[in-house]
Amino acid sequence: MPKLKTKKSVAKRFKITGTGKVMHYGAGGSHLLSKKSSKRKRRIKKASLLKNRGDIKTVKRFLPYR
Repeated sequence: MPKLKTKKSVAKRFKITGTGKVMHYGAGGSHLLSKKSSKRKRRIKKASLLKNRGDIKTVKRFLPYR
């Protein structure tokens, strides 16, 4: 079997924890911040767990060696 390639766009956005859970950051935290409330910006900055099972499966397939 040939080696599997890591999907770099996914590697930059997601992190797999030691127990196999998938962490991600909220979308929209890098531009147009003046119209967003402080509460919303704080929530976007925090890392959170990915909950959708289908998405978790997809992310893990794109990150074969993590």
